[in-house]
Amino acid sequence: MSPLNERNKAIIDEFRANGGKVGGPFSGRTLLLLHTIGAKTGQKRVNPVATFQDGDRWVVIASKGGAPTSPDWYHNLVAHPEVTVEVGGEKFQACAIVASEPERTRLYDKMVSINPGFADYKARTARQIPVIVLERIK
Repeated sequence: MSPLNERNKAIIDEFRANGGKVGGPFSGRTLLLLHTIGAKTGQKRVNPVATFQDGDRWVVIASKGGAPTSPDWYHNLVAHPEVTVEVGGEKFQACAIVASEPERTRLYDKMVSINPGFADYKARTARQIPVIVLERIK
């Protein structure tokens, strides 16, 4: 298992053991577990991602720490937009929608106000970082 996968597994285990709460560098931050289907492999994937709520929707940012490419989970949800979300102690199905302007900028700016590190991610890359809205499937 790669160091990133080991790190993510530890975060996922802590998240599930503590009703969605995670310590360390994520202490006080809201995370969710995003379940996707691999765009190329068709395999199930789970990734912990920073989030915030916008009305009854959840928002995630495909920043990958300001890397020049989007994270794999972003490509997965574009290929397969029906996802499963775990947040707090709740698990539900959602439809992932890539936000377009001007909503994308409004939501990104809101994430920056909650987690200022996202301003650094934006400054590190020339790409426009995608913002994804997760709408619960009723």
